[in-house]
Amino acid sequence: MSSDKAAGARPGPRNALTDVAGLRVGHAQRAGDGWLSGTTVVLAPEGGAVTAVDVRGGGPGTRETDALDPRNLVPRIDAVVLTGGSAFGLDAASGVVGWLEEQGRGFQVGGPGQVVPVVPAAALFDLGRGGSWTARPGPDIGLAAVRAAAATPEGAPVGQGCVGAGTGALAGGLKGGVGTASTVLESGVTVAALAVVNAAGSVVDPDTGALWGAAPGPSAEFGPYGPPVPADRLERARRRIEDASAASRARRTRPLNTTLAVVATDAALTRPQAQKLAGTAHDGLARAVRPAHSLSDGDTVFAMATGRRPLVPPEPDTTDTDPAFGAHIEAGAVNAVLAAGADVLARAVLHAVLTAESVDGPGGVFLSYRDAYFAD
Repeated sequence: MSSDKAAGARPGPRNALTDVAGLRVGHAQRAGDGWLSGTTVVLAPEGGAVTAVDVRGGGPGTRETDALDPRNLVPRIDAVVLTGGSAFGLDAASGVVGWLEEQGRGFQVGGPGQVVPVVPAAALFDLGRGGSWTARPGPDIGLAAVRAAAATPEGAPVGQGCVGAGTGALAGGLKGGVGTASTVLESGVTVAALAVVNAAGSVVDPDTGALWGAAPGPSAEFGPYGPPVPADRLERARRRIEDASAASRARRTRPLNTTLAVVATDAALTRPQAQKLAGTAHDGLARAVRPAHSLSDGDTVFAMATGRRPLVPPEPDTTDTDPAFGAHIEAGAVNAVLAAGADVLARAVLHAVLTAESVDGPGGVFLSYRDAYFAD
């Protein structure tokens, strides 16, 4: 069970990234005719969001991440793009940039309409998994994803599983995908995550069949998927996975990877605090995927802060508080957000794996966790 629940926190109304008020998520994807890939866009509210990034994988594919360094100029951004297609797929961000320019949203560099949208993006490797090496997202799919995000009402549910950037994702030999989760802290601050799980490491304990991130025990959120799998199901799952892996090798499926995530909060974070959140959220990834951050991954976590809620609400009886002690109060509030960021990211990884569906196509046979371990 995640530590945020032990501290008395609770999931948000949708248990999704969109529980952070103002954020919207849109997916666009193609499957069939050689395709198995897509793009996911996280759209910030008007005025943008304070955004940071922490890259820990050894093989990242990114765009505009240098702009997020707290030492640099652009204070807020309007969208983050997560995409399949490896380095080729980063071109999906161009469609998002064009749409934002049409809306007059971006970094102001002149008079009305003179903006430069800064759109950080990160890509995962799914090339050839639909059968065609050249089927990868471009500006058209990026445009479709941002339009889908803009068309959703605030607080809408977020599609999970084999959608958007998770369409062709794998998770340690099983089918990966998109997952999301949220928590509301006792302070009222919301922290949420969206993960696209395409990991070289495993999400499953090979000795028990239990999902790493669901240990040490079951919870209502993950149903029967936390405890060890019965011995007969475990052995059957091993045979199924071996057969699927052999079929995929015969179809020359590439094993390269990368897990991408956005962790967000409605708290008013500074840019350095947001960067710290992006870094500590990787702890959640390492809880749910083992190993993480390898040379075969490009594991990248973005952090977004909308600033709609004070980090430390004003208290009438603390007006005479020593300023030095006030710094400790703020640090404690930040620490609560950091801990929650790791927790929601681990939970989002689990939801990605549990909502993914099996794929049997020209690019390979990719079993979902549920079909491998729980199908009769």
